[in-house]
Amino acid sequence: MSMNDVYAATEPGRAEVDALQGLTLLEFGAPWCGHCRAAQPSLAKVLADRDDVRHLKIEDGPGRPLGRSFRVKLWPTLILLRQGEELARLVRPTNADDIRQALDHASDNHGVDMA
Repeated sequence: MSMNDVYAATEPGRAEVDALQGLTLLEFGAPWCGHCRAAQPSLAKVLADRDDVRHLKIEDGPGRPLGRSFRVKLWPTLILLRQGEELARLVRPTNADDIRQALDHASDNHGVDMA
């Protein structure tokens, strides 16, 4: 699976996200967010080597229920899930190593909170 470059036009429901099989990386943010744009090269670098991770890029903001269900407060927030279980969370990651470490921990089936 590859990195999504654009935010989803419509966000999936929480039940749909919780039912996804395998590793899923939810990226909450906004296209105009400077922190979100700054994180893109690091995300692209890490996800280029990870065929085992589904990447969902979700535009967040007021009235967006998926972000609220995960209690997202700052952008970007990356949440790693396996079958609906949160394994890791990174808030405003600044480098590829932090993202890679979280993915490696999640792949090993260990949860990690990097917030």
